[in-house]
Amino acid sequence: MTAPRTISLGMAAPDPIDPVCGMTVSIAHAGGGSLVHDSSTYYFCHESCQRKFRRSPGKYLGGESFDAMTQTATRYICPMDPEVVSDRPGACPKCGMALEPEAPSLDDAPDPELRSLNWRLKLGLLIGVPLIAFAMIDMFVPGMPISHLVGHTTFMVLQAVLCTPIVFVCGWPFLQLFAVSLRTVQFNMFTLIGLGVLAAYGFSLFGLVNQLLELLPGVMVMPFFESAGGIVVLVLVGQVMELRARGQTGDAIRKLLKLTPKIAHVVLENGKEADLALDLLDAGDRVRVRPGEQFPVDGVIQEGTTTADESMLTGEPMPVSKWVGEKVLAGTINGHGSVVVTCEKVGTATVLSQVIALVGQAQRTRLPIQQTVDRVAAWFVPAVTGIAVLTFILWMIFGNVETRLVNGVLCAVAVLVIACPCALGLATPMAIVVGIGRAASRGVLFRDAAALERLAAVDTIVFDKTGTLTEGKPTVKAILASHPKPGEDENTVLRWAAALERSSEHPLARAIVKEAEAKGVIIPVATDVQTIPGLGVRGVVEGHAVLVGNDAFLVQNHVPVMSHPDGQSPSAETVIGVAVDQRLIGFIKLGDRSRPEAPALIAKHDEWCSVRHADRR
Repeated sequence: MTAPRTISLGMAAPDPIDPVCGMTVSIAHAGGGSLVHDSSTYYFCHESCQRKFRRSPGKYLGGESFDAMTQTATRYICPMDPEVVSDRPGACPKCGMALEPEAPSLDDAPDPELRSLNWRLKLGLLIGVPLIAFAMIDMFVPGMPISHLVGHTTFMVLQAVLCTPIVFVCGWPFLQLFAVSLRTVQFNMFTLIGLGVLAAYGFSLFGLVNQLLELLPGVMVMPFFESAGGIVVLVLVGQVMELRARGQTGDAIRKLLKLTPKIAHVVLENGKEADLALDLLDAGDRVRVRPGEQFPVDGVIQEGTTTADESMLTGEPMPVSKWVGEKVLAGTINGHGSVVVTCEKVGTATVLSQVIALVGQAQRTRLPIQQTVDRVAAWFVPAVTGIAVLTFILWMIFGNVETRLVNGVLCAVAVLVIACPCALGLATPMAIVVGIGRAASRGVLFRDAAALERLAAVDTIVFDKTGTLTEGKPTVKAILASHPKPGEDENTVLRWAAALERSSEHPLARAIVKEAEAKGVIIPVATDVQTIPGLGVRGVVEGHAVLVGNDAFLVQNHVPVMSHPDGQSPSAETVIGVAVDQRLIGFIKLGDRSRPEAPALIAKHDEWCSVRHADRR
């Protein structure tokens, strides 16, 4: 890249070079303007180049890669011990698990840890199933132990050949975590797993060596090779399922990240617009958002009126009216209007980014039962080891002189193997994959894993009605004529209202127009249509001044509002009045329809809650 230099304004000065992209720039027609830095003037071909330079000039002047003020290094955090944070990827110094990026991203590349455990699990199953079948076949065919058919020595050698790769290849990640837990004296579930696996394998290997070299003549040691291999395979299954569950939540996070557009239409000082990446936006920038687009930032509408679909953040399916001075949120969808928004929060400061950060944090939290196990392990591991040693000593003291050594070792190893929490290593990840995984696939995100565990104590469910028990789409419930003149009826009221609402994208307006079309009402053309957000709409239809809106809007326009013809409307319904030439001609009631499956869901909920309350009594 050509080094930038101070530009003289003399007539003979050559055209300058854009320090960001290296393009030659005409001083008189520099699309990105100019910027003075360290007494030197730089010119830019585009607004984006100037913004990049302004953020980190050292990057383009051959100095520091990033300014200290703007450097945002990726932080990596341990999924088991969230308090462990590093500025680079690697292994956790406490538990040995792979560190994960703290901030979620759109990167959907396969998880290297999951990929590693997947092939280890496949290999473990391929070898482990024959190992367990070979070692335990005599249980299913009484009187025909396999060791009698092939010989005890061959029987043990074959088991050792099958078990060794399972322990030291498939179980290598767990052995590493076991070693780290001993080195750091941070005992956890992997400490128990490592003790159980190595004790079972080591004792079995001792038995094989004794069989080959006759270290203890006349003593036959039965191996535990299938136990060591089985523990490794079971824990692998649990770990793979847990990583897949976290991956499903990660997919949900990536869907949230995709809600924000990658570029924004920035309105420049000269009135022109430039499409810039979101990471180049600053607070105070003005951004144009066209109909149907997503708002790229949290900000305030400066020009125009519109509606915003905020259901992805609030769960409320009804679009919200927005006008000058109203706040909008990144990721929500702009309605029918083109608006200019002044940026207040960009990037990681937006509400959507904070939601994404919370979901990412939930991935790194653990179930309280897992945390309890790790706390207990700090005492349980030394206790189990002590019991195993005590068992061996007691056998050496009180056991038969000829068999006490073998039986002492056998019982001590049995204590370590039985204490290995392979069931917990499978059951807990199973709970996670069924709970968090299925919930994430259905759009339900847990803030932390503890919430999943607390669901067991829930005995009441509260539903948000709109969009959950209902369809979230308003429809016309009733049309009421008010003191009609001859020839006026409900279709007349609908006709006047639909004429004004046809130009609007508001859900209530669409419902009115849809009802008119369904009834075959001919909708006339309206002119001079003006929408007053939150109140109503006015316009001229066939030479008559027509108003459609709420009571407050009608009163403001000097239209007498009497009581509704059929009394007070239910709060769940929206009532709008229709006036022609300042004469109220009728009302239109709009409401939401229940989902077809809602009654059965409520009945099932009531039955479930009754059972839960009965169980508590």
